[in-house]
Amino acid sequence: MTEVKDHTTAHAVDDAAFDAVAIEVARHKLEGIAEEMQQTLLRSSFSPIAKEGLDASACLFTAEGETLAQSRSIPIHLGTLIPVMKEIINTFPVDEMREGDAYILNEPYQGGTHLPDIAIVTPVFAGVRIIAFAATMMHHQDVGGLSPGSVPTNATEIFQEGLRIPPLLLFRDGKFNETLIEIIRKNVRIPETSMGDLNAQLAACKVGMRRLKEMASVGENQMISIFAELLRRSEKLTRAALARIPDGTYHYTDFNDNDGIDLDKPIQFTVAVTIKAGTFHCDFTGTSPQVRGPFNCVPSGTLAAACYAIRAVTDPDTMTNAGCFRPISLHLPEGSIVNPTEPAPVNARTATIKRIAGVILGALRQALPDTIPADDCGEMLALMFGGKWPGGKTFVIGELIGGGSGASTRSDGVDVIETDVTNCMNLPAESMEMEAPIRVHQIALRNDSGGDGEFRGGVGLIKEYAVLADEVRVTHRGERHFFAPSGANGGSPGAMAKSVIYRKSGEEITIPSKLMETLKMGDRLVITTAGGGGNGDPVDRAEIARQLDELDGKVTAA
Repeated sequence: MTEVKDHTTAHAVDDAAFDAVAIEVARHKLEGIAEEMQQTLLRSSFSPIAKEGLDASACLFTAEGETLAQSRSIPIHLGTLIPVMKEIINTFPVDEMREGDAYILNEPYQGGTHLPDIAIVTPVFAGVRIIAFAATMMHHQDVGGLSPGSVPTNATEIFQEGLRIPPLLLFRDGKFNETLIEIIRKNVRIPETSMGDLNAQLAACKVGMRRLKEMASVGENQMISIFAELLRRSEKLTRAALARIPDGTYHYTDFNDNDGIDLDKPIQFTVAVTIKAGTFHCDFTGTSPQVRGPFNCVPSGTLAAACYAIRAVTDPDTMTNAGCFRPISLHLPEGSIVNPTEPAPVNARTATIKRIAGVILGALRQALPDTIPADDCGEMLALMFGGKWPGGKTFVIGELIGGGSGASTRSDGVDVIETDVTNCMNLPAESMEMEAPIRVHQIALRNDSGGDGEFRGGVGLIKEYAVLADEVRVTHRGERHFFAPSGANGGSPGAMAKSVIYRKSGEEITIPSKLMETLKMGDRLVITTAGGGGNGDPVDRAEIARQLDELDGKVTAA
């Protein structure tokens, strides 16, 4: 079984040993560099899932491969880049790296997460010495495999999910590895888009390289010392915040609907979170064994969820870097859904990581009832459409849709938002209609979907698509169709999700959470996402709040 252990700093340095102003300037400069990388990544990307859905992330690492600064992007990416970085360093000795090099990886069983998420890493030199790394991860719209969009819910082994890229050299001496580029182009459905997105990742990494080299003009030794101090301070603040949480072991269990293959078999997630003396341990004993379908999650995904959770319950003013994550340790039973054995399929691991994050937070709610809200919608509905325009041109487009967040003890949940570890955006209707022969007929709040309570859960979304071409293949990857998000402190659960295909012939198909289907011209797909759980006894909800809900159409009079 896999153990991820608590990493305590090996040396202590007095806070007074560093100038406080210099440390703060360096902190905000590094975070600014990561944000500039992120904006370059999004603005240079070709695929709508990146430039509109924001499914891409940028991060800086120390020369030893520890997180240095993160952009405000996707927690799954930012967490899974940690083992990616370590795999790159282990594969390519730093003394053999050259300035301008770029390395690539997407292999889940070698540090990656799932095949569409491709990572690119570049070393940053000051003189002849590597002082840091710049890294990006982007969800590529297609990497081959069984279905357009490369997230087939009926995959039973990773070989069906697309092109697997182990740690490889992508770029050196101003030139691409043309052999690798040709392999990528021959294995994806939309090669020009894929190449555009790879170049966007490289551009973002180059921005990080330039800005870090500018920072290093004050002296590389001083910069490296400041990097170490920033990590030390974040660790100190994180452990102090954890020490304020009552020591104890807290348990929680929740479920995903199914694995896309065995549709009547739910997936159990059980965690025991132990807080003790400034440490944060998550034990997943009791979680379901690995499944036949693609909802398995390699350890990098659980690490990402734990990194998110520890930042959710500690001081938001603390700089997010590797110091925040040093108190984390994990127990992941081998052969379970959180630590599968190769070649188990993993493309739909987002749904699993979201539930992992949800059960960690659910456990912590017992210790922090005023901090952790009720359960959120717990789904990022993934819709992938692929086929050909009437003129014969291939299209592949993806849509990522959220639901309602859980209510807190102080306020209602947020409507239609990507919760916890995903943080993506849905596509504007105009983008969908420009990129594919699909018309969006309706986008609306889903009334009566937020759980009742003193504070109401956020409501979900209704969205309707009409197909304007024949043979449009759709992948529907949903959750919460059979297990509602729980309320807290007497609050009611949020409404479950539901999706229906309305055939032009009059036939109706209710989707059992996951489905691979071919749509014809005139068919319609209507999705409704889950709401968030309510918080507190419904009898305590203010009458004015109920009246406003009715006026806003979030709750019906009935």
